Amino acid sequence: MNIAIITGASSGMGRESARQLDKIYTDGIDEIWLVARRKARLEELAAELNHRTRIFPLDLTDDKCIQEFDLTLNLVNPNVKFLVNASGFGVMGKFSAVYAKEHGEVIRLNCEALTKVTHMVIDYMREGARILQFASSAAFMPQPGFAVYAASKAYVLSFSRALNAELKERDISVTAVCPGPVNTEFFEIAEKNGTNFHFKKAFMADKESVVRKAMTDAYHRKDMSVYSLSMNLFLILTKIVPHGLIMFLLKFFK
Repeated sequence: MNIAIITGASSGMGRESARQLDKIYTDGIDEIWLVARRKARLEELAAELNHRTRIFPLDLTDDKCIQEFDLTLNLVNPNVKFLVNASGFGVMGKFSAVYAKEHGEVIRLNCEALTKVTHMVIDYMREGARILQFASSAAFMPQPGFAVYAASKAYVLSFSRALNAELKERDISVTAVCPGPVNTEFFEIAEKNGTNFHFKKAFMADKESVVRKAMTDAYHRKDMSVYSLSMNLFLILTKIVPHGLIMFLLKFFK
C-alpha cells in the first residue's frame, strides 16, 4: 500500500500540505496518514480529502505515542511515497523570560520528534520517495528574542540537507522548507508573551503559495525551498554580512 504521512496535519502548513497532496496524487497514493494532537481537527480534514485517510491523534513529544506509530508502521508495512514533517512551534521573548519547560517543548517537537519520525519512516521508503521538512528562514542566522526556535530550525535545515546527501544513493530526496512569516496560527502561540515582531509581518506569505512551491521544489529534488524574493534576499544577506551586524541592526526594528 502506497501512503503519504503528514505530521502537524491539524493546522497551518501541515493541513495545507495534506490538501495539496490530496490534489496532486490523484493516482499513486492509496492512503494519507494524518498525525497531530487534535483529533477533531484531523477528522474535519479527513472529511475534506478525496483519498482514503487514517488519523493518528498523537503527541509526538510523548515516547509512547512514537512507539504506537512505529508499531502501526511495522504492522501495515506500507510503501511511504511522501513524508511531510510539519509539526512545530515557537515562543517569542527573551530567553530568560520564557519558562525552561517551554524551551524544552520547542526542542522536543521541532528537533527530537522530527528526527525520530524521519528515522522510523525511512525504513518504509523506496526509490523516488520524497521528504519535506518544515524549517524556517529563522534557520539562516541567530534570532535574538526567538533564540531557541531559530536554533531548532537551524538544526532542521542542517539535518535535512545532510540527510538529502546521504539518501541520494537510494534515490530519496529531502527538501528543507524555509519560508518567512506565514499567515497561520503560528503567531497566536509564538506571541503569547506579548512580544511582537511587526516588521516581520510585512513579509507575510500565504500558506497555499508556500506549500505549492515546496511541493514543486520537492518534485525537482531540491534540498531547500525558499519562498519569495524577500526571503531569498535575506538568505543571501546572511551569507555575505556578518550575523553580529545584522542582529545589531534588527534591534531598531522591534
